[in-house]
Amino acid sequence: MKLCIVTHKIKKGDGQGRVNYEVANEAIRRGHELTLLASEVAPELEDNSQVNWIKIPVKGYPTEFVRNFVFAQKSADWLRQHRSEIDLVKVNGAINLAAADVNAVHFVHSSWLRSPVHISRNRRDLYGFYQWLFTAFNAHWEKRAFQKAQVVVAVSEKIGHELVNIGVPRSRIRVIVNGVDLEEFTPGQSDRQKLGLPENVTLALFAGDIRTPRKNLDTILHALVKVPDLHLAVVGYIEGSPFPQLAASLGLSDRVHFVGYRRDIPEIMRSVDLFVFPSRYEACSLVLLEALSSGLPVITATATGGAELVTPECGIVLPDSDDIDALAVALMSLVNDVPLMQQMSKAARSVAEQHSWITMAQTYVDLFEELSKNAEHCSDTDLSPSTRPITLPFGATGAN
Repeated sequence: MKLCIVTHKIKKGDGQGRVNYEVANEAIRRGHELTLLASEVAPELEDNSQVNWIKIPVKGYPTEFVRNFVFAQKSADWLRQHRSEIDLVKVNGAINLAAADVNAVHFVHSSWLRSPVHISRNRRDLYGFYQWLFTAFNAHWEKRAFQKAQVVVAVSEKIGHELVNIGVPRSRIRVIVNGVDLEEFTPGQSDRQKLGLPENVTLALFAGDIRTPRKNLDTILHALVKVPDLHLAVVGYIEGSPFPQLAASLGLSDRVHFVGYRRDIPEIMRSVDLFVFPSRYEACSLVLLEALSSGLPVITATATGGAELVTPECGIVLPDSDDIDALAVALMSLVNDVPLMQQMSKAARSVAEQHSWITMAQTYVDLFEELSKNAEHCSDTDLSPSTRPITLPFGATGAN
C-alpha cells in the first residue's frame, strides 16, 4: 500500500506529531511505502528508504494562522498533482482541504469556540480577537474536511460526541485513543529532594498551562484549602500566571510548589502520590494517560477528553469541573486512605498498558489496510462510509 500522511510535524516530543510518528513507523514495519507531507520529520524517518518526505516549508510566516493556511494550500496542491499515485491519504483536522480517506481529529474547534473558557472570552483585546478568528476559521475549514473523509478518527470519546454534534454521521467515526510510552512513564520512585519537591508529605501533581483558566488550577487551589494534609506540585510556565498570587492569597504558599516548565515529567510523576487534572476543556489529554501509566490515581472531570479511561478502580471523574467541594471530597478520600491509593495505582497502570503507542499505531494501520482491501476487492461497489457501518466504542449502531 502507498500511504500518505499529511501533518505539520512527524516526530517525538510533539503530541500530534508523536501520534503520526508512531503510525509512520508501524506502516514501515509492515512494508508499506510512505509519503510524508510535513514541515518537520524525525531524522530516522527522513533517512528511511521506504519514506518519501515532501517538505512543506512554513517558517518565516508571521502567525500560526498564516502558517497553517500556507501549509494547507501547498500540501493540497501536491496532492492534486499526485493523488493517483497514492492508495490512501491520512490527514489531521483542517490541515488540508483535499479529500482524504482518513481524517484524525485531535481537536474540534467548533466545540472549543463555544466553551466558556475560550481565550476570546477572557481576553477582550487584539490577542483575544485573533484567537477567536483563528478558532472560527478552523471550525469552518474542519467541517469541510470532515465531510470529504471516508472515516473520521476521534482521539477520545469526547471528540467522538463533538463530531456527532457538528453533523458527522456516527457511521463514519472510529475512536482511537492516543498512546503512551510505557517504558518512559512507569511506576517507581524518584528523589524528591533532587527534583525540588517536599519530602515526607502526601503530594499531588498538576501539570499544564497555568497562564489561562482553561486547565482549572484555580478550582484545585480553592479545594486544597479544605484538604490541609495535602501538598501540590504545579508544573507549568510561571511567567504571566496569576496562580502563584492566588495560592499566596489563600494561605497555600507552604503547600503549593510551583516548579516551572519541566522536561523531567516522568521522574516527577514517579515522585508524587496522585494526579489531579479537572480541566474545563480538553480534547484528549496525553498527560492523563501518562499519569495512569506512571501508576498514579487520577482525579479528573468529564470535560477532560480521555476521562473515559479513568475507571472507579483507578481514579475519580467529577461531573462538574468547577465544583470545589466535590473536588475537595475526592482529594480527601484518597489522602485519608493510603491502601486505596495503592490499589488505584496498580489499576491505573493496568489501564495504561492497554494503550501503548504500538497498540495505537497498529489500530490505525489495521484501519488503513481494511480500507485499502475494501477498495481493491470492491472497486465496482459504492464504498462510501455511509454504506459501510462502523462499530463505535461510544455506543453508536452505525445507523445515521
